[in-house]
Amino acid sequence: MAVELQRFFKSHPEFGYKFLGFFSDNGKLKKDGVIGSISGIEEFVLQNEVDEIYCCPDELNKTEIKRLLDFADDHLVRIKFLPEPNSYTHQRFKVDFYDVLPVLMVRNIPLDDAVNKFIKRAFDIFFSLFVIVFILSWLLPLVAIAIKIDSRGPVFFKQIRSGIGNKNFECYKLRSMYVNKDANKLLAKRGDSRITRVGAFIRKTSIDELPQFFNVFLGHMSIVGPRPHMLKLGEEYAQVADKYMVRHFIKPGITGLSQVRGYRGDTTYSYQIRGRVKLDIFYLENWSFWLDMKIIFYTVYNVIRGDKAAF
Repeated sequence: MAVELQRFFKSHPEFGYKFLGFFSDNGKLKKDGVIGSISGIEEFVLQNEVDEIYCCPDELNKTEIKRLLDFADDHLVRIKFLPEPNSYTHQRFKVDFYDVLPVLMVRNIPLDDAVNKFIKRAFDIFFSLFVIVFILSWLLPLVAIAIKIDSRGPVFFKQIRSGIGNKNFECYKLRSMYVNKDANKLLAKRGDSRITRVGAFIRKTSIDELPQFFNVFLGHMSIVGPRPHMLKLGEEYAQVADKYMVRHFIKPGITGLSQVRGYRGDTTYSYQIRGRVKLDIFYLENWSFWLDMKIIFYTVYNVIRGDKAAF
């Protein structure tokens, strides 16, 4: 099956694949293209910026398969199987066909589809532009004046956060705290002395998040998606929540499924972090335009009603 896959890539260059080689522990294989053993895959992938790994599971034991799955998720590499996965049924598989060759995709992400990606991006541009022109154009100057009167410092707070592909971007917010050296280290907590009087109001009403519509318009973020975390917190969360890195397969969002399902704000306990990640992964594997609409509706509803988790 692996040889057939290689032939497919060579005969269909229009798909844009560059075949790099085979890895096998079978010493009897003398075929051209066997460039290393199974233990050397991880180093090779990191050194050569590999995007996808195709695996014949009957050539590996369960431990090797699990390690490969974990490695792929942690480093945002797609892994696909040829073709019978047998015992590891904990993943949702999608069958794809390259001509008549069946390929099993371990993690099916609807937003990999070009049409879905276009629909989501078109909506992001339209929605963010509407908010920028008809809401932010008059609201931001008013809030900016209140922030400047209330405390010294810039109106906007810019913070480096992790985006799609775990690539960093500058996330925009309205400053809700006094200028302090721990802004990029410590998450705000209820009763935090760093929060200003105006800051308490704009955080409670989520007004401080509105500049992120500029991030959406520029393509850094989406209206709906996993919330982006500051870099230090991302490192900590990855140690607590299994498959944390998977959420970076898609763009982060201003709001998300985990926010409207009760996991906004406080992450004092490990179960809160794991709950966020579980819902983020559910979202990226079950995305639909109507799911986005439901999340936006409940986000607005929570803002009007008052979200207890907001502080």
